[in-house]
Amino acid sequence: MSMNANTNLQILPNGVAVVAQGTGPVAVLMLHGIGGGKAAWPAQLDALSQAGYRAVAWDMPGYGDSALIAPYDFAGLAQALQPVFQAERDAGRRVVLLGHSMGGMVAQEAYAAMPGQIDGMVLSGTSPAFGKADGQWQRDFVAARTAPLDAGKTMAQMAAGLVRAMVAPDADAQAVAFAASVMAAVPPDTYRAALQALVRFDRREMLARIGVPVLALAGEHDANAAPAVMERMAQKIAGAEYLCLPGVGHLACMERPADFNAAVLGFLGRHFPAR
Repeated sequence: MSMNANTNLQILPNGVAVVAQGTGPVAVLMLHGIGGGKAAWPAQLDALSQAGYRAVAWDMPGYGDSALIAPYDFAGLAQALQPVFQAERDAGRRVVLLGHSMGGMVAQEAYAAMPGQIDGMVLSGTSPAFGKADGQWQRDFVAARTAPLDAGKTMAQMAAGLVRAMVAPDADAQAVAFAASVMAAVPPDTYRAALQALVRFDRREMLARIGVPVLALAGEHDANAAPAVMERMAQKIAGAEYLCLPGVGHLACMERPADFNAAVLGFLGRHFPAR
């Protein structure tokens, strides 16, 4: 999969890169996970823009064409995102954040910092916290993912195994290869920095204060953000919808894009009709 000819690349003044398709009245800002990038969303860019939405995918700082930030933490990531949705609001659009995995955490952080600027959220394969940064599970999680880099492996050499561990047992081989190609392009230093930020995330106390439409979208075989965790998160957000997609793991948007897109478009149609 690749971006189509109607996809426009823009580098914002703060050094953040985005690609966009469509000119609809509602902007859907797609925020990728730790092994992603703006290249992860071609199927969503097409489906959303064809349905009448403005589809925007960013490179999180340090990914793809976006400049790295320091310190690398969620406050800085949310601040880096602000000009992205401000540009859409300045154009008169409503803004919905579609955050996957770590991107879902960025979405929650952005809402906590700027709740009046965000009209809705789709939180996919994510959670409201990753636990204590100094907890043993968190240390083991980081170590397992950085040890191959420490041993001299490249991201490209690691990507296939990491992706295979995240997808459903019977995931389509082409989808797995695509997800691995996206992950292979992640700079190692960014990957390390993002992992350290990830294990410090905790926005559990904010869930009850979210006052916009939310879809919590889980994957049946997701071991990183288990359906039960996402369902509990949805129950703590007033009016939130919860949906578990069958037959997918952690990378639903790439594993089964048609099913993922149908769920997202259904939510958008109920709360943010494009026409």
